[in-house]
Amino acid sequence: MGNICRSPTAEGVFAKYVQDANLADIIEVDSAGTHAYHVGEVPDPRSQKTALKRGFDLSAQRARRAVSKDFTTFDYVLAMDRDNQRGLQAICPKGEEYKLHLFLSYAPNLEYDEVPDPYYGGSMGFDRVLDMIETASAGLLQDIQLRYLQN
Repeated sequence: MGNICRSPTAEGVFAKYVQDANLADIIEVDSAGTHAYHVGEVPDPRSQKTALKRGFDLSAQRARRAVSKDFTTFDYVLAMDRDNQRGLQAICPKGEEYKLHLFLSYAPNLEYDEVPDPYYGGSMGFDRVLDMIETASAGLLQDIQLRYLQN
Protein backbone atom coordinates (compact mmCIF):
# COMPACT_ATOMS: atom_id res chain seq x y z
CA MET A 1 0.00 0.00 0.00
CA GLY A 2 2.48 2.63 1.14
CA ASN A 3 5.57 1.03 -0.42
CA ILE A 4 7.58 0.84 2.81
CA CYS A 5 7.30 -2.81 3.95
CA ARG A 6 6.35 -5.68 1.66
CA SER A 7 7.02 -4.26 -1.80
CA PRO A 8 10.45 -2.78 -1.07
CA THR A 9 11.40 -6.04 0.61
CA ALA A 10 10.32 -7.91 -2.52
CA GLU A 11 12.23 -5.45 -4.70
CA GLY A 12 15.40 -5.92 -2.65
CA VAL A 13 15.16 -9.70 -2.53
CA PHE A 14 14.27 -10.14 -6.18
CA ALA A 15 16.94 -7.65 -7.33
CA LYS A 16 19.57 -9.66 -5.43
CA TYR A 17 18.33 -12.91 -6.96
CA VAL A 18 18.49 -11.30 -10.41
CA GLN A 19 22.00 -10.00 -9.70
CA ASP A 20 23.17 -13.38 -8.41
CA ALA A 21 21.83 -14.99 -11.62
CA ASN A 22 23.84 -12.47 -13.69
CA LEU A 23 20.64 -11.07 -15.21
CA ALA A 24 20.71 -7.51 -13.83
CA ASP A 25 21.54 -6.11 -17.25
CA ILE A 26 18.28 -7.44 -18.75
CA ILE A 27 15.81 -7.51 -15.82
CA GLU A 28 14.65 -4.28 -14.22
CA VAL A 29 13.15 -4.46 -10.73
CA ASP A 30 11.06 -1.77 -9.05
CA SER A 31 8.36 -1.47 -6.42
CA ALA A 32 5.51 0.94 -5.80
CA GLY A 33 2.53 1.37 -3.53
CA THR A 34 -1.11 1.85 -4.36
CA HIS A 35 -1.37 4.82 -1.97
CA ALA A 36 0.79 7.92 -1.61
CA TYR A 37 1.15 7.74 2.18
CA HIS A 38 4.94 7.50 2.22
CA VAL A 39 6.18 8.80 -1.16
CA GLY A 40 9.88 9.63 -0.95
CA GLU A 41 10.44 7.79 2.33
CA VAL A 42 12.87 4.92 2.94
CA PRO A 43 11.52 1.45 3.74
CA ASP A 44 10.31 0.80 7.27
CA PRO A 45 13.33 0.33 9.60
CA ARG A 46 12.00 -3.08 10.67
CA SER A 47 11.85 -4.24 7.05
CA GLN A 48 15.37 -2.96 6.46
CA LYS A 49 16.75 -4.62 9.59
CA THR A 50 15.11 -7.98 8.85
CA ALA A 51 16.23 -7.94 5.22
CA LEU A 52 19.79 -6.87 6.03
CA LYS A 53 20.18 -9.81 8.43
CA ARG A 54 19.71 -12.03 5.36
CA GLY A 55 21.92 -9.99 3.05
CA PHE A 56 19.32 -7.78 1.34
CA ASP A 57 20.01 -4.04 1.47
CA LEU A 58 16.89 -1.87 1.08
CA SER A 59 18.45 1.42 2.19
CA ALA A 60 18.72 3.05 -1.26
CA GLN A 61 15.01 2.62 -2.05
CA ARG A 62 12.44 5.39 -1.82
CA ALA A 63 8.68 4.87 -1.80
CA ARG A 64 6.67 5.82 -4.84
CA ARG A 65 3.10 5.38 -5.95
CA ALA A 66 2.18 3.02 -8.80
CA VAL A 67 1.04 4.70 -12.02
CA SER A 68 -0.73 3.45 -15.15
CA LYS A 69 2.52 3.66 -17.11
CA ASP A 70 3.96 0.87 -14.94
CA PHE A 71 1.79 -1.55 -16.92
CA THR A 72 3.43 -0.58 -20.20
CA THR A 73 6.92 -0.30 -18.71
CA PHE A 74 7.01 -3.68 -16.95
CA ASP A 75 6.19 -7.24 -18.03
CA TYR A 76 4.98 -8.17 -14.53
CA VAL A 77 2.94 -6.08 -12.10
CA LEU A 78 2.59 -7.98 -8.85
CA ALA A 79 0.35 -7.25 -5.89
CA MET A 80 0.98 -8.39 -2.34
CA ASP A 81 -2.71 -8.87 -1.56
CA ARG A 82 -6.14 -8.65 -3.16
CA ASP A 83 -6.82 -5.15 -1.86
CA ASN A 84 -3.72 -3.82 -3.62
CA GLN A 85 -4.55 -5.94 -6.66
CA ARG A 86 -7.91 -4.14 -6.91
CA GLY A 87 -6.12 -0.79 -6.61
CA LEU A 88 -3.80 -1.76 -9.44
CA GLN A 89 -6.70 -3.01 -11.58
CA ALA A 90 -8.23 0.44 -11.25
CA ILE A 91 -5.22 2.09 -12.94
CA CYS A 92 -4.46 -0.70 -15.41
CA PRO A 93 -4.74 0.34 -19.08
CA LYS A 94 -7.01 -1.75 -21.28
CA GLY A 95 -5.13 -4.68 -22.76
CA GLU A 96 -2.48 -4.85 -20.02
CA GLU A 97 -4.54 -6.82 -17.46
CA TYR A 98 -2.65 -10.04 -18.18
CA LYS A 99 0.44 -8.60 -16.44
CA LEU A 100 -1.25 -8.26 -13.04
CA HIS A 101 -0.91 -11.17 -10.59
CA LEU A 102 -0.63 -11.82 -6.89
CA PHE A 103 3.04 -12.09 -5.93
CA LEU A 104 2.50 -15.36 -4.07
CA SER A 105 1.17 -16.99 -7.24
CA TYR A 106 4.88 -17.65 -7.84
CA ALA A 107 5.05 -19.62 -4.59
CA PRO A 108 2.40 -22.30 -5.16
CA ASN A 109 3.83 -24.49 -2.39
CA LEU A 110 2.85 -21.94 0.28
CA GLU A 111 -0.54 -22.30 1.92
CA TYR A 112 -1.20 -18.56 1.50
CA ASP A 113 -1.92 -16.49 -1.58
CA GLU A 114 -1.50 -13.04 0.00
CA VAL A 115 1.52 -11.54 1.76
CA PRO A 116 0.26 -10.16 5.09
CA ASP A 117 1.12 -6.58 6.01
CA PRO A 118 3.63 -6.75 8.88
CA TYR A 119 3.39 -3.04 9.72
CA TYR A 120 1.19 -3.40 12.81
CA GLY A 121 2.46 -6.81 13.88
CA GLY A 122 5.48 -7.73 15.94
CA SER A 123 8.99 -8.28 14.65
CA MET A 124 8.28 -11.92 13.83
CA GLY A 125 5.83 -10.73 11.16
CA PHE A 126 8.71 -9.22 9.20
CA ASP A 127 10.61 -12.52 9.24
CA ARG A 128 7.50 -14.40 8.11
CA VAL A 129 6.92 -11.93 5.28
CA LEU A 130 10.55 -12.21 4.21
CA ASP A 131 10.27 -16.00 4.12
CA MET A 132 7.27 -15.72 1.79
CA ILE A 133 8.98 -13.13 -0.38
CA GLU A 134 12.12 -15.22 -0.76
CA THR A 135 10.04 -18.22 -1.86
CA ALA A 136 7.98 -16.21 -4.35
CA SER A 137 11.08 -14.41 -5.68
CA ALA A 138 12.72 -17.74 -6.50
CA GLY A 139 9.55 -18.85 -8.29
CA LEU A 140 9.25 -15.57 -10.18
CA LEU A 141 12.85 -15.74 -11.36
CA GLN A 142 12.30 -19.31 -12.51
CA ASP A 143 9.16 -18.25 -14.39
CA ILE A 144 11.02 -15.44 -16.16
CA GLN A 145 13.91 -17.73 -17.06
CA LEU A 146 11.56 -20.38 -18.48
CA ARG A 147 9.35 -17.88 -20.29
CA TYR A 148 11.88 -15.46 -21.71
CA LEU A 149 15.39 -16.82 -21.43
CA GLN A 150 15.14 -20.36 -22.80
CA ASN A 151 16.78 -20.66 -26.19
